[in-house]
Amino acid sequence: MTPDALFATMPFAARLGLEAVEAGPERVSAKLAWDKELCTLGDALHGGVLMALADSAGAVCAFLNLPEGAAGTTTIESKTNFLRGVREGHVTATSKPLHAGKKVVVVETEIHDDAGKLVAKVTQSQAVL
Repeated sequence: MTPDALFATMPFAARLGLEAVEAGPERVSAKLAWDKELCTLGDALHGGVLMALADSAGAVCAFLNLPEGAAGTTTIESKTNFLRGVREGHVTATSKPLHAGKKVVVVETEIHDDAGKLVAKVTQSQAVL
């Protein structure tokens, strides 16, 4: 399945305007353009938008690392560290698996701005369904 096809299965990701960059078991990337309608005070991208970007990329990464016979995955825990605001350009989320078990997949996602600066770091656990 292509990266675009994987992200197309998530209507919320499409509504936010996420763009698939790459998708494979070892690395999933997606980007999102800054948009005033996705901002909080000071024209910075809302933290919830950044978390949704990370959750979407992380979910695809977890899905691509599911054990044989699994029906799917769902987020059961997510922790985000925000490091800087984004007031223009794009942000890119890159997810990598830390643990792909029979019951839980743990994914780490980094979000960078156009200058390559780390915007947020997210660790999430996905239950295997």
